[in-house]
Amino acid sequence: MPGSDYEIEPVESAPFGQIAYVAWWPDRDDALVVDPGFDTDTILEILARHGRRVAAILNTHGHADHIAGNATIKHAFPDAPIVIGRNEAYLLTDAEANLSAPFGLPFTSPPADRLVSDGERLEVAGFSFEVREIPGHSPGSVVFVALGVEAPFVFGGDVLFSGSVGRADKPGDDPHALFEGIRAKLFNLPDATLVLPGHGPATTVGQERRTNPFVGERVEPYRPGMW
Repeated sequence: MPGSDYEIEPVESAPFGQIAYVAWWPDRDDALVVDPGFDTDTILEILARHGRRVAAILNTHGHADHIAGNATIKHAFPDAPIVIGRNEAYLLTDAEANLSAPFGLPFTSPPADRLVSDGERLEVAGFSFEVREIPGHSPGSVVFVALGVEAPFVFGGDVLFSGSVGRADKPGDDPHALFEGIRAKLFNLPDATLVLPGHGPATTVGQERRTNPFVGERVEPYRPGMW
């Protein structure tokens, strides 16, 4: 998945169809790994094939399918910090909260090395991101909005999908926060901004603003009981 100059390669993992991303600039020797899932062999193969070390592991949120590979990638690259939203960090080390225990395979991740907050700027591996917190699907989910690139993109996790949104029907979820967060913090980006989600195909901000059946411009604002 080439950008204007950068490269982003998706890695889809069974059994949940979760998508991790490896991103790098060709003129550097480092890379980002975003939401490493269960298929760490492919992630490590991509890194080896392109001769890249991991500068950071970014987690959009702490659900099991998005953090399953944290320990393996961290073991291979001990200097790579695990980065996650401040209000999401406890999921890494709590098998109940990260939803691995309820599926019968409890596990945890190494703890976060760096916590980020809404509005914070993150500079890593030659990329500059603005962190935007959009809770609802999880307590403190964040998206990473790339800044200063010709082909704009956002690592969106499980917030906004092509034609859908992240689930927000589990105990403690907040669909109102999710819907309003998408409208306030993603739909204010340029139409051409590529949304790289945690499941399913990539989409654009403009496409979802116009047509998304949950949060698109033709859909009335969320009211309790709608979903």
